[in-house]
Amino acid sequence: MRFRFLFLLAASLCLFQAALAQDIPLDADVQKGYLLGPGDEITGKVLGESQFDFVATINEDGKIEVPFFEKPVIAKCLTERDLRTEVVKLLSKYLKTPQLSLRVTQRNSRPPATIYGEVRTPQQVVLTRKSTLLELLSFSGGVTEEAGGMIQVFRTRKPICTEADTENDWKAEAGDGGLDVPSRMYSLSSLRLGKEEANPLIYPGDVVVVQKAAPVYMTGEVMTPQGIFLKEGGLSLSEAIAKIGGVRREAKTKDIKIYRLKANSKDREIITANYDLIKKGGQKDIMLEPYDIVEVDKAKKSIAMTILEIASGTARQAIGGFGSGLPTKVLY
Repeated sequence: MRFRFLFLLAASLCLFQAALAQDIPLDADVQKGYLLGPGDEITGKVLGESQFDFVATINEDGKIEVPFFEKPVIAKCLTERDLRTEVVKLLSKYLKTPQLSLRVTQRNSRPPATIYGEVRTPQQVVLTRKSTLLELLSFSGGVTEEAGGMIQVFRTRKPICTEADTENDWKAEAGDGGLDVPSRMYSLSSLRLGKEEANPLIYPGDVVVVQKAAPVYMTGEVMTPQGIFLKEGGLSLSEAIAKIGGVRREAKTKDIKIYRLKANSKDREIITANYDLIKKGGQKDIMLEPYDIVEVDKAKKSIAMTILEIASGTARQAIGGFGSGLPTKVLY
């Protein structure tokens, strides 16, 4: 009975490990090994033949110089094993059975990727394998409450050893703000939904910027005047008013003003909204834009309200000397 239990337990562990292997497929570059690139330092030592020892740095053309050979050796995008094989072939012209030890002593070809902006832990990450945008966001603790809906990825250098991968070989476009550094925008909500097109591969040297949500400002006769961040999907006037607890009783809801920046200018235009009609469906709700200032003015008191305040004594200070100048008598 005990043997049978142990057998079933071992079988279950094997199945569990097999399931893990399917969930986490090996990366092609991991299977090949580290692919060499410009800037990497290579150290080679030949057993018993120190005159053939060398320390070489891969140049911009992807080649290294080996002692006693006029032509440089192509090293770019080879693994240590592949490069060792190529150098051994050259040494075989001088040595019968060369015993070559070759290794990468400095990996300088791939600068770290950088992630900053509205993430909990801005940092630089050394990528030793292919990594996705979602992985880097998770590695940085996720986004903050002030994160907007967009993530911008700058490709500061062309990925090496991916010449055939045109999808990741970005070109600078007109939308990149006149910079020579190409960039692309990705939707945070699409990334959360698991959409493949919103989760690109991140390469060494990439700069990932999680953009901050732009604010709108709620002022005047509202319950809690404050700034509200515009998240992805937008925010309407009625939603913004609801977020801050509504308007005060004295609010002039039929004439709410929205001060909006004009295109390519610091000047603002004024947009008026009738909040009462919006609630009744008589007027279309207005979608707010970044840096809008929403002002809810105070409604003018009616004559009836003014008389009521005078009678109750609540408006003596508000109306100045008018109330204090009236004679007061006591009726018994």
